[in-house]
Amino acid sequence: MALTIQGPWLYGALINNVWSFAGDDDRDDVNAMLIQPFVNCNLPDGWYLVSSPIITANWEADSDNTWLVPVGGGFGKIFRIGNQPMNARMQAFYNVEKPAVVGDWTLRFELQFLFPK
Repeated sequence: MALTIQGPWLYGALINNVWSFAGDDDRDDVNAMLIQPFVNCNLPDGWYLVSSPIITANWEADSDNTWLVPVGGGFGKIFRIGNQPMNARMQAFYNVEKPAVVGDWTLRFELQFLFPK
């Protein structure tokens, strides 16, 4: 993972790959990559613009089903319910490359409880 903050902008990426190397021979092999680039622009009053698509590759799948590549973004807001800080965000992504079993669009809604020091 790498990230940087430049004024109101925060951007970076999370990248990993997992694979199997041992275990029962009757289990399927695993070799999968995840890339999550992210960009955030902080606005006044706790609002922000965000794009954090989750790009995946299944290296064990056939070539037509290897990649999931969404493009899009959304918005969010930091707020309080009583004394509890919260973060809510919504993003929409069009899947420009996808396995056959995945739809054209992904809608992601997140609600997070924040516990600052």
